[in-house]
Amino acid sequence: MQLSKSAFKATVAAGALALASFVAQPSLAADTIKVGVLHSLSGTMAISESTLKDTMLMLIDDLNKKGGLLGKKIEPVVVDPASNWPLFAEKMRELLSVHKVDVVFGNWTSVSRKSVLPVVEELNGMLFYPVQYEGEESSRNVFYTGAAPNQQAIPAVEYLMSEDGGSAKRWVLLGTDYVYPRTTNKILRAFLKAKGVAEADIMESYTPFGHSDWQTIVADVKKFASAGKKTAVVSTINGDANVPFYKELANQGIKAEDIPVVAFSVGEEELSGFDTKPLVGHLAAWNYFMSVKTPENKAFIEKWHAFTKNKKRVTNDPMEAHYIGFNMWVQAVKQAGTTNVDAVRQAMYGQKFKNLAGGIAVMNTNHHLSKPVLIGEIQEDGQFETVWSTKGVVKGDAWSNFIPESAKLTADWTYPWVCGNCEKPKYVELTN
Repeated sequence: MQLSKSAFKATVAAGALALASFVAQPSLAADTIKVGVLHSLSGTMAISESTLKDTMLMLIDDLNKKGGLLGKKIEPVVVDPASNWPLFAEKMRELLSVHKVDVVFGNWTSVSRKSVLPVVEELNGMLFYPVQYEGEESSRNVFYTGAAPNQQAIPAVEYLMSEDGGSAKRWVLLGTDYVYPRTTNKILRAFLKAKGVAEADIMESYTPFGHSDWQTIVADVKKFASAGKKTAVVSTINGDANVPFYKELANQGIKAEDIPVVAFSVGEEELSGFDTKPLVGHLAAWNYFMSVKTPENKAFIEKWHAFTKNKKRVTNDPMEAHYIGFNMWVQAVKQAGTTNVDAVRQAMYGQKFKNLAGGIAVMNTNHHLSKPVLIGEIQEDGQFETVWSTKGVVKGDAWSNFIPESAKLTADWTYPWVCGNCEKPKYVELTN
């Protein structure tokens, strides 16, 4: 959808007015700069999200020890939406309207992000979302610091298709029943079919959050894989359901060399909850692993252990996303000289910060980062050994090229051109 000329002029005028207002009339000084932390500390997603709350507290504490931001201390405002998707929206409204936070870092599941989206847009807040997601969304009020499908799902399937990855021919798509797995698998189905994979060679199944009885589904996977073609499982299972899923794989004797599983929501934190010996060789695709050897990662891990006072605490990919997003926000606030959302948004474009896994993260005008893609094998100690990685960083796509209705869309939030779901410009060759 393209903006009409009148709508475009109105958008430019409104943006110019907003720009003038925050430049000419600085906001009244507050005692602190408030940062909202919106992560589930209870319920089915607490296994994944509690660590992200701790990460934000560490980053804020570290910044305060260095003198704060714009001469003020950072005050974290932590709320618990308790893995309750409607409650996420209520807590976001509370953060923005009652606590008057300047920015929010939070959410894990896409259904929780979809829940808060109308609120953060209505109140012109700013959300940094740190987890891999399905794409197919673009909001001027959200910065997506986790992986888009072209930075995780597509490369993972390409790897499993390759000779190095086992040359898989049949595919099992297992997911938790909500928007992220279903949309990601819609993209993957289109991708697989474009690669010549027949419908009969794709199995797809969904289970509720917190699902615990995997016996029948895992048996179905074994039966599907018995057709004689190399089979791989692509897992978009989220939260604590991963623990009984992997246990059932081991119970039924499914080994990585026979039916490899690549997960998009299982990292070091999730693996710390159970015996990983039967899981050795299964895979995960992320943009960061704790085992990566870089000076930046070494320093980050040391800081994490010092803050938590526990050397057994692991790090993971969404933690790195918060680390990058928070530091980019700090840089943008310093550049803008204010925490005003409209000013900081414009200052975010082009911000650069070192990835912990190597290379430079860049915030693009589509509100997605450029990041490396890594595929790792689970080890006995619960860590990952990187078996494949991109040579450089990959720019995240808001819209998938494998879905026809999305392939024509682009996202560019550069002022004064403001559009999140516009048709890509059509170039016409001029002739004499």
